[in-house]
Amino acid sequence: MQFTELEDQQRLNLVETEQLYRAWRESRDTLRQYRYGMRWVERNDKQYLIRFIDAKGNGRSLGPKDEKTISVLESFTAGKERARTKYDGLTEKLLTQTRLNRVLRLGRLPSAAAEILAAMDHSGLDREFLVVGTHALFAYEAMAAVHVAPGALASEDLDLCFDARRPLQLVTDKLSRAHAEGLLGLLQKVDKTYGPMKQEGVFRAINAKGFMVDLITAERSMRDSEPVTFGKGDLVAAEVPNLHWLINAPKFQTVTIASNGRPVMMQVPDPRAFALHKAWLSQEPSRSPVKRQRDKGQAKIAVAIIGQYLPHLPFSQSELRYLSLDMLHLAMNAIAPDREENDFLDDLRDPEDSDGPSP
Repeated sequence: MQFTELEDQQRLNLVETEQLYRAWRESRDTLRQYRYGMRWVERNDKQYLIRFIDAKGNGRSLGPKDEKTISVLESFTAGKERARTKYDGLTEKLLTQTRLNRVLRLGRLPSAAAEILAAMDHSGLDREFLVVGTHALFAYEAMAAVHVAPGALASEDLDLCFDARRPLQLVTDKLSRAHAEGLLGLLQKVDKTYGPMKQEGVFRAINAKGFMVDLITAERSMRDSEPVTFGKGDLVAAEVPNLHWLINAPKFQTVTIASNGRPVMMQVPDPRAFALHKAWLSQEPSRSPVKRQRDKGQAKIAVAIIGQYLPHLPFSQSELRYLSLDMLHLAMNAIAPDREENDFLDDLRDPEDSDGPSP
């Protein structure tokens, strides 16, 4: 069996965890709006209300002290107190929910990956990187409320994909605000033993326990010579052919549950794109037989999950316009032995195929 369905109590807790975690993140972000504060500053024998915008003391004046600015400060203080109260309450509730997740054996995502994703979320990087590869299956199983067989999920590396069309400086600034020197610096804040594997081309970092993090991006044209990196001495993204299929796919922000019961946010590509890309990879002769077999197995799991539990994501060419017809047909050939049990794939079959639907 490729996966098992959750029990009723597990499903209920999974739904409650997702709702609570999203509410907690919203309260966290609201509280952050108040973090630098507002106070009176004396200038030229007059008091001015200053709204600070960073930890360096930079800010802007809201005007001299009068009834209007006094009211602004009172409103700010009250808003901050409300935000703090809500955040503290949801944090306490989330801790309780985390313990329940452990009791109900809902924790799935390995702690090494979960800690990195949590650090990225805390630094505002949750939408800047796409989790591709094996770890994305943890998001897809959460979407379907199933548990995939452990053997299919085993992986000691986390693939973080960055869309190089986005401004590098945007990520660099967020890392700087998190007091991290590049992506490698953020990894080292999670675990100080992370270091680059230079013999691998500096796109990979590894910690003392052997867990690896790969920074990858889609293959670019020869005109794009600037390396995809976020600081001096940082990891440099490796360019991977045809990764744009995943980058161009719709993105899903999914709440996954770490092995310790803690919820974390993971951004993944559309599971249909994942399934078809894995199927295509399984046909690539340049990949090792072990990887090709694993790719095919994961493609089948993703296809089965979508077909049985995610009917709102149909496999149709109109829905998958970001993928080429050649790629779709190559992927279908990889899954061909399972066509009878996966009838929902009919819309992707080659119209000239005798087994395909009639026009």
